[in-house]
Amino acid sequence: MTAAPPKNPSYLAASAFGTVLGLNGLSQAWRLANPLWGMPAVIGQGLLAIAVATWALLLIFYAVQAWRRIDATRAEFLHPVAGATPALVGISTLLVATTLHADAPVAGAWIGAAGLAWHLGFALWHAGGVWRGGREPTHFVPTLYLPSVGGNLTSAGMLGAYGHADWGYLFLGAGVFAWLALESLMLQQLWRAAPTVSARPATGIQFAPAVVTAVAWLQVDPNATQGAVLMLWGWAVFQMLIGLRVLRWLMAEPWSTSYWSYTFGIASSAVVGCKLALAGVPAARQLGIATFVFANVVILTLMLASTRDLLMRLRPAPAR
Repeated sequence: MTAAPPKNPSYLAASAFGTVLGLNGLSQAWRLANPLWGMPAVIGQGLLAIAVATWALLLIFYAVQAWRRIDATRAEFLHPVAGATPALVGISTLLVATTLHADAPVAGAWIGAAGLAWHLGFALWHAGGVWRGGREPTHFVPTLYLPSVGGNLTSAGMLGAYGHADWGYLFLGAGVFAWLALESLMLQQLWRAAPTVSARPATGIQFAPAVVTAVAWLQVDPNATQGAVLMLWGWAVFQMLIGLRVLRWLMAEPWSTSYWSYTFGIASSAVVGCKLALAGVPAARQLGIATFVFANVVILTLMLASTRDLLMRLRPAPAR
């Protein structure tokens, strides 16, 4: 399986927006944990503030970088593996808009419109390139889920949150059928050719589609059939258990922000568990606390690692 693109410490890769996905999802889980278990509401608000601030800073830096280093940005967009990751710009924007619905609906709606425009523009451009062919089998890695699956599902969730369920269902259908078309291809490629060490963190994206579908469905229709949502949640949890089974193998790559790819599915799983538990589903009341704790442990660990990494980068070089 193709390795990740060469790392350039001076270049802010689009994959950095993956940090927003985990932080935003965890903030949603904590806000649900307040009525569910009496958890402090301020923690969810604080995590949301961190997620929004992180998103805004990354957006500014990425836009300035794209202007100043257009050749490097073009190379990222055209890379057979990393070329799908700019979809995270739109996905993170859509998730921020969805979470802001309760506190700042007007601002959130404008942010959501911008995220939707980025998603559609980028996903159609990227899919057009994939359809033209010319790619190696080793280029089919989980990052391909991001434009057509992740972008469409988060668009559905955002539209559902703002009361446009009919439009939300259109995007939900696009995301679900794109996921089903890609799922067997991704698993087949994983079985045939083991990912290189540098490419393994991207495997975390594999955990996300089922449970992100469940989140989007519940946002489009809060009264969605619980059995179907439980089925989606079950597939996601089962894959995460497989991930725990091969944890040492997955974490062979030294620390990098790519590990945040795991948090999209993990945080969404906690959100689904909390929502179903609030709806009174017995299995969710028992399993929901486990997925909630697991999400907190993983994301807190990544936050500490990212903070340490940032402080090391900001440390002045020793005088010679």
